[in-house]
Amino acid sequence: MELSHIIATLLIGAVSGWLAGLLRQGAGFGLFGNIIVGIIGSFVGAWLFEVLNFSIGQGLFKTIIRSVIGALVLLFLLGLIQGGGKSRR
Repeated sequence: MELSHIIATLLIGAVSGWLAGLLRQGAGFGLFGNIIVGIIGSFVGAWLFEVLNFSIGQGLFKTIIRSVIGALVLLFLLGLIQGGGKSRR
């Protein structure tokens, strides 16, 4: 991975974490926590789409969608771990 690609992934990941936090209202970790989750989720999304051999769009659109999906997956998994399987109300 080139340095410019890593920096772009980090920036898009931060925005994606914020978007994922908005989509999963009440299941996030606050603004800064969601940004960190988004950054990690952007790498998770890129890995997940590559493993599944699934392509969606091109360029920036593809990166944003993968990052948001990766952040949502990560927020879901962290919610399961944090909640211990209990339902939230």
